[in-house]
This record gives sequence, C-alpha cells and structure tokens, in this order.
Amino acid sequence: MDTETRFDFIARNTEEVLTPDDLKNLLEQGIKLNHYIGFEISGKVHLGTGLMSGLKIADFQKAKINCSCYLATWHAWINNKLGGDLDVIRKSANYFKEGLKAGIEVMGGDPGKVKFVNGDELYHNNDNYWLSTIEIAKNMSLARALRSITIMGRKEGESVPLAALLYAPMQVADIFIQDINLAHAGIDQRKAQVIAREVALKLNIKPLIHKNQKYKPVAVHHHLILGLQKPKMWPVPAEKKQELWSEMKMSKSIKGSAVFIHDSPDEIREKLNNAFCPAKITDFNPVLDWAKSLVFSREKAVLDIERPEKFGGNISYDSYSKLEKDFVEGKLHPLDFKKAVAEYLVKLLAPARKRFEKPAIKKLRQDIEKVEITR
Repeated sequence: MDTETRFDFIARNTEEVLTPDDLKNLLEQGIKLNHYIGFEISGKVHLGTGLMSGLKIADFQKAKINCSCYLATWHAWINNKLGGDLDVIRKSANYFKEGLKAGIEVMGGDPGKVKFVNGDELYHNNDNYWLSTIEIAKNMSLARALRSITIMGRKEGESVPLAALLYAPMQVADIFIQDINLAHAGIDQRKAQVIAREVALKLNIKPLIHKNQKYKPVAVHHHLILGLQKPKMWPVPAEKKQELWSEMKMSKSIKGSAVFIHDSPDEIREKLNNAFCPAKITDFNPVLDWAKSLVFSREKAVLDIERPEKFGGNISYDSYSKLEKDFVEGKLHPLDFKKAVAEYLVKLLAPARKRFEKPAIKKLRQDIEKVEITR
C-alpha cells in the first residue's frame, strides 16, 4: 500500500491530525506506526466510545497499522469513576474490553487483531514508567497541569484533589512507555496529546527514537458525538458553541442521552424517538450529528427513510450532504428521520447484541449494571 493511501485512511473521519506533515514524514521514512487509544473504565460502553473509536481503529487497520486499546484503571480511580473503588474498576475492565471489541467489529474492524493493555499490568514492577511520569511532570508547569484537568471531564478552574494533577503526566507516560508514535483519542483529550508532543524532545528516560534522533508522536483526534438531549441553552449563543459542545457530548450519566453498545431494538427506538431534533436546524442537532458521524462515515452507507406516500413516500440517501439539504428545506420531517436513524442503528448493532448474549459476556454486562445501580 502506498504512502498516500495509508495517509488517507489514517486522516479520514477525524477532527484533527497533529500534524499532517509529521504523519507524512513517519510514513515516508517507513517508521513502524504503533497506535494506542486509552479509556477510563467508567461503566457501560456507549456509541460515542465504542463506535467512534471503533471507526478509527478500523481505518487504522486498513492502513496496515497494529492497534492497541489501553484500559486506564488507575485514571478511572483518580477520576472517581465507579465510586472511586479501584477493585470495582479492575473487575469492570473485562466488561469494558468486550464493549470496545463489539464497537470495533460493528464499524468494520477486527477486534481479534487489537491488543488490549490493562493499566495495572503496565505499571506493575515498571520503574521506567514511574521515572517517565516524573520526568514528564518536571517538564510541565503547575498551571499547565491545572489547565489539563479538562481531559478528566472537569471544568478549568474547578477545585480538584491533588491526585488529579497526576492524571495528565501519567497519560502522557502511557504513550512513551509503550513506544506509541500514533496517539489516538477523542478531541476532548487534545491537551494531553499536545503535552506529549511538547515534551517529546526533552525526554531521556523513554523517548521515541529513530536513527538516533528523538521525534514527536503524531496525535489523531476523532469527533465527539452529541448526546440526544436538548442543549441547556437554546438557541446556543455563538460564543458558547465550542464550550457547550464538549459538555453536550454523549454521557451515560444523563438519562436518555446515550445509546449503549448492547441496547435492545426497543431501547434504541425509544431513545431516538425522544431525541432532540429541531426541524430545519442543523446546529446542535444530535440526530444529524449521528447520521453524519455514525452512518455516512461508513463506506457505501445508505439511510432508508420509510414514510407514507402522502408525505413523499420512501426515499434513500447515499450522502450526508443530500440528507442535510432536504432536512434544512423541510423535505424530511424530524420524526421520519429519527425513525430511520433508529432502524439503521438497530441493524448496525446486531453483532454487538449477539456478542453480549454469550453467557460469560452477558454476566459481565449484568455485573456492571449492578455496580452502576449502587453508585
């Protein structure tokens, strides 16, 4: 496969590549690309996690890159996920792994070829990891660490425990200790990836090296899909759009906001039926966002709209631009649109539901649901 084709697979379906020139340079030099994406163990896997990361992993595999997923148990502990109980977080990691495998499979990747690394395994008896964490912290200011708490889903300036200041340097150390030169995350993790690039040439413990030269990792950031709820400000003021989008991303903690990787057909239909989808408006419209990101990001995707003849009859869309144009012009009613997206997801997620019907995996799901009820 030529360099240009590999570049296109890596860069598509992304919000940002830091930087395209660095990526081209790595490809042209024939440097082996080591990919990783990390996840807090934080409860049930929703489509924003499972499908958006799965989509890019499928792209990376098409580019002939070996991929890995990092199960960040200690980061979840620092961030008080699952009640801040490290034992519960550790037990939940196997469920989370199966949810990620389901998302990768659904989006056209091969989960059997993805390496899964547990944080506990990486840290155990690993002096270089802790040396790297300290070295990275030495190259960060306290102010920078405080600004980076947004990668934990916290607001900048929010009061946090001292442990939260370890979060960013540990996340950056995860990259270098695993020899990762293709760091992948949602755009909300951008600050950590930027720190990794900024400190890369200053490191001595575990730098990235090619032909005796230190170099920076490439960072790839995918889109954050919106939750299905209405924004708390409507219409959204122009100056608040960037800030609010991050707050409006799909969240398991907001009832009805998220579709989970193993939801039943009826659950999917109910959630989409109740979704915020203002007629003729594209701004902060989660159903349009899902159609663009989860449907038309896939090759040869078609969205079928079923409706009575008196409302225009059935129609199929093979591109997002055509669908958006009809929606804005009022030729596509929100209710018909929501039903179509629901049915698309019902079919798309069928392999995930099948995976979670296997007895051992089904028990993992039941265990995580019990944990969430008690937290």
